[in-house]
Amino acid sequence: MSNLPQHPEDPRGVPAATEGLREALVAPLSECTAMPGVLAAVVYLAEPGRSRLKAAMIQGSVPFLFGMPDTMPADAGHASATAWRTGRFTVVGVPVPEPGTVAPPRLIPFPYAAVSAPLVSGGGARYGALTLIRLLAPSGSWASDPAQEAALTGVARRLTKRLDALAASGAAITPGPNVVLVAGPDGEQHAGAAGWGAPGVPGSAGLSLMYQVHNLSTRLTQLTSLDEIIPAVMTRVMAPFGARGIVVGQVTGERLWIVGSSGVSTSLVRELHGADVAVGSPWADALLTHFPRFFDSPAALRRDYPGAYGGDDSVRGWAFLPLCVGCRPVGVCCLTFGEERSLTTEERAALMMLADLLASAVERARLEAYEHTLAESLQRTLLPRSLTALPGVITTARYVPARTEAGLGGDWYDVLPLPDGRLALIVGDVEGHSTDSAIVMGQLRSAVMAYVKEGHDPAAVLSRAGRLLSDLDTGLVATCCLAFLNLEDGVVEAARAGHPAPLLRRPDGRLEHLDLVAGRPLGLADAAGTNSSAVVPPGSTLMLYTDGMYQARTGDFFPRTLDLLARDDADLEELADRLVETAADGHDDDLILLLARFEGGVAGASRRIEQLELPRHDLAGVAAARRFVHDCLRRWDATEISDALELITSEAVTNALIHADSAVDVRVREYDDRVRLEVRDSDAHPPLPSAISVCDEAAQSTAEHGRGLMIVDSLATAWGSSPHGRGKTVWMELRLGPRGSRQPGTASASVG
Repeated sequence: MSNLPQHPEDPRGVPAATEGLREALVAPLSECTAMPGVLAAVVYLAEPGRSRLKAAMIQGSVPFLFGMPDTMPADAGHASATAWRTGRFTVVGVPVPEPGTVAPPRLIPFPYAAVSAPLVSGGGARYGALTLIRLLAPSGSWASDPAQEAALTGVARRLTKRLDALAASGAAITPGPNVVLVAGPDGEQHAGAAGWGAPGVPGSAGLSLMYQVHNLSTRLTQLTSLDEIIPAVMTRVMAPFGARGIVVGQVTGERLWIVGSSGVSTSLVRELHGADVAVGSPWADALLTHFPRFFDSPAALRRDYPGAYGGDDSVRGWAFLPLCVGCRPVGVCCLTFGEERSLTTEERAALMMLADLLASAVERARLEAYEHTLAESLQRTLLPRSLTALPGVITTARYVPARTEAGLGGDWYDVLPLPDGRLALIVGDVEGHSTDSAIVMGQLRSAVMAYVKEGHDPAAVLSRAGRLLSDLDTGLVATCCLAFLNLEDGVVEAARAGHPAPLLRRPDGRLEHLDLVAGRPLGLADAAGTNSSAVVPPGSTLMLYTDGMYQARTGDFFPRTLDLLARDDADLEELADRLVETAADGHDDDLILLLARFEGGVAGASRRIEQLELPRHDLAGVAAARRFVHDCLRRWDATEISDALELITSEAVTNALIHADSAVDVRVREYDDRVRLEVRDSDAHPPLPSAISVCDEAAQSTAEHGRGLMIVDSLATAWGSSPHGRGKTVWMELRLGPRGSRQPGTASASVG
């Protein structure tokens, strides 16, 4: 194979005489596109490295211009590369693969034949290839047409002589930096794109079709979730093409799962949802062959797939578009039409381009959803699954990821019993929102827990944690606040390292920050806290938090936060929910809220607490939980509510064991006037009570089989559900009669 002569380049690196080369290509391509059945013609030239062919100019009908590959490996099996390597006329056809066969990756989104003539001079210089794209014959044959072969060979011979003359004048016969597109006139054969473009204006129909592709492409780049993508596709694919309905499915685990639909019957969605990816259905064959399946009438569908989707007589046309990323199928887009519809070649090509855009968007959304779930799972795993329960104090916590992040941050909290009987309240925040932040948070949290368990005071714990973070050399800093609460006298010993001071709500509603020396953040040189002490009266509430609870620009709490805390003496779980709601719409950082209500000797304080942990998915644990509640109520002389509370326990624990992939923590608290049951698990979604007959499928899918919760709602004096760091707490209360009226004795038989 002879080498091309070397030609000088101008200072910008662009080959000389580029304009002359472009002028030489226009006429031959126009001659090719005027041939019957030709959709597009391309001149491919070898790049200087001779390893690739690149399109120098493409001419043809829109949208086929946009479907042509601009580069290809020189050793590929495509018609253009083969003609360039061998110097022989080459024809390669890509028909619609037969159902049940797996097709190679497609370069162009429609069945076609590529006919290529080499551009080889008499002196042996191999410039490239002249290729035309034509539709297959109705029979699917792609054999060479002798007349077309002779015509194309003649055009290639004349073009080669022109290229020889340019090379002799010193022009570099190499592709330019940009592919040149030339819109050819709409041919007679494929001018029937009814409803597209201006009548009689060449290229208008194709350009109008490509405008839809451009619109969808622009819109999809702005979207990241399926909830946003599906409506965009409905708007920009259904309506422009006159479709009555659309179904979008995603392939996961060798099955098709419907992720969005509009304008189609429920029976069709049910038939497709969860269907096996196997041959024998039009959507499965479209996936396996990577080519769409179009049916312009019910008869055409029944001819190839007897009995398929015959339940809706109003559907008169179908289009099954495979959603593929490279060689990998990721889903299917199905369009239905209310009348018999034969889509033109341009419409089919445009639909496949739209399907390729949708495929990438669906896959991107799937990956982002997976990353979000993984990040949130990692974050919640690093937080405590449950909080320590001790008589005389009630604690609860909330964690809310930042709105603009993927659920991965460095905030943490803990409630730990100390060896001397005190209770440690801990809140910390590692800077940043990344995997590094979460990993460092896990290391720092473990270190702080260890130092607290060793019995160090708050300032010593912070000092040691700061040195550890410096030694880890992560480049990150962290803030932290520790408060040790004495449950006998309410004395709080606390220290903070660059963290906001805890907020104290006194029994009369007055609010004040604990007077603590700020200290330097952990990870900075000589960071150390200073111990300070305060007395917390019985009935007071301590609030520890991270900076997601206040406005970043002003450093102030969000509106209503302080007012709500000052005047709201409600249940602590409800108070935590309301406080989080005040910041939910405006926080730009992770939010941690830790509340501790010191009851001390106030009236109505919890007297005793019992706790039971059940292994995950152990449905035998339901009976154990009922026995546990039964025994607690018997010891507390509260057997009058035994039947009701055991039934409530059965329903709540069953829900937790079925839906949460974790152990389930069951706690019973005794108060003077009521008994409180708490069931904690790792599923952060709240349980939703639903009616016995549910018609709305979406509501049914999100309800936690909520019929049992209707029983809870009817029996409990009060109940609620609150998310925390690694799941939720479902709590229920039953009121007791006056203590003097209770009769000790054997509890009633439990409800079966």
